[in-house]
Amino acid sequence: MNKKTSQKKVQRDFAKLLNELRKKDGFLYYSHKHATGTIHLCYLKTAVDPDKLEKYILPRMQEYLYNDLIELNDHIPFTKTELLNHPTQDQIQEKLVKGFVVIYMENVSPSYLLIPLPLDEKRQVTIPEVEFSVVGPKEAFVEDIDTNLNLIRQRLAIPELKIQKLQVGTVTKTEVAVLSIDGIADEENINTAVQRINDVQIDQVIDSSFIQQSIADNKNSPFPQLLDTERPDRIASVLVEGKIAIVVDGSPHALLGPTTLIEFFSAFEDYFLNWMTASAFRLIRFVAVFFSILITPVYVAVLTHHFEIIPQAMLVTLVHSRMQVPFPPILEALLLEFTIELLREAGARLPTKIGQTIGIVGGIVIGTAAVEAGMTSNVLLIVVALAALGSFTTPVYKMSNTIRLIRFPLLIISHVYGLIGLAVAIAYIMVHLLRLTSLGRPFFAPIFPFRFQDFKDALIRLPFDKQNKRPYQVRSSDVKRPAANQHDK
Repeated sequence: MNKKTSQKKVQRDFAKLLNELRKKDGFLYYSHKHATGTIHLCYLKTAVDPDKLEKYILPRMQEYLYNDLIELNDHIPFTKTELLNHPTQDQIQEKLVKGFVVIYMENVSPSYLLIPLPLDEKRQVTIPEVEFSVVGPKEAFVEDIDTNLNLIRQRLAIPELKIQKLQVGTVTKTEVAVLSIDGIADEENINTAVQRINDVQIDQVIDSSFIQQSIADNKNSPFPQLLDTERPDRIASVLVEGKIAIVVDGSPHALLGPTTLIEFFSAFEDYFLNWMTASAFRLIRFVAVFFSILITPVYVAVLTHHFEIIPQAMLVTLVHSRMQVPFPPILEALLLEFTIELLREAGARLPTKIGQTIGIVGGIVIGTAAVEAGMTSNVLLIVVALAALGSFTTPVYKMSNTIRLIRFPLLIISHVYGLIGLAVAIAYIMVHLLRLTSLGRPFFAPIFPFRFQDFKDALIRLPFDKQNKRPYQVRSSDVKRPAANQHDK
């Protein structure tokens, strides 16, 4: 095919493309006669920044004398422009939707110049709302992936920071970035995450939760197997430990892995406090979580099957509190637990100020009215309220949901089989946790498999100078790390 025939084919393709694009709402098209020929410009009004177009592109198209699009591209103050000769219609339409301005010039090669001018409507960086801390940085991720990556780069301004970008979603084509530090992160962890993301077959990815559910080791487990965070400082910290991070465009939460069960009960604020204070708070969280899971099922099991183990002094109080209650302990407990969940769900769905009022006032009014009406005992009301408070101590919201979920089947089992059934159910959950993995790594580490070295930042947090090795569980390529020196006076 000679040059003249090729140019005619390009003109026919452009005419066909214009006929197709004119059907789209918001499509704008201009043509301008130049000394060297006619130049055509088209874009989608809703996707392009009009100020940049009028300030940087249109004046230069009229002011400068250029022979082809290469010379025009040299006068445009934008990077990531593309010069193409035979693009397909699908390629052009995809670029238009993403905010590109398409310039076509007849009888030149290359014939197409694509300039990125996306309309940036971004939320400003604000303080964390879910993982708020009194001390420490006050920045949180937003919905724009470039902004989020920049927040991470500010904390890890090193050439070893490696970012692999992928596209997921047959319809949305969402950009997903896998972050790691070269020389520290294990290549097997990186390859596992990249392969699983590439294997995801889904039409849309709206949030990082879609990726979390799609690449989980066990999709039928109620326990989240990747830790999600809205804090860029936490991302930077775990990357230095040898883990990987997954950032999804359109999501203000990033994913961390491989992770362990213990990490879901460790607040990042622990690292901003003295190690003794942080360890005490961490232990309180663990105790509160166990208390939240077990206290209501134990109450139901004891009052239904094992009332003989109740101390005499406490038995009098329990009998007196339940004297007017017409329901068995299981119905009484389910009623209160269901009421707590209703208040929590209503408070989460309403505007913040109204939700807080509903939660506080509703809890007081309904709780008092239920006791006075003889629908429930005041002892169980205290037990359920303490269990709810215990579940609130979990720093990660998705793990808090899991704790709320597993409490209901434990209540049913406790009613039917008593403490023996509760013990068997807890053993089943422990076996499930022992078999669970995160990106192929043990989820129950460092308890099983037992790693004494990793206990330095598990149930308690030792001083930084004692943490001279990276967690064994992540199989870091560089195990040793310099420890901070602390001098006693």
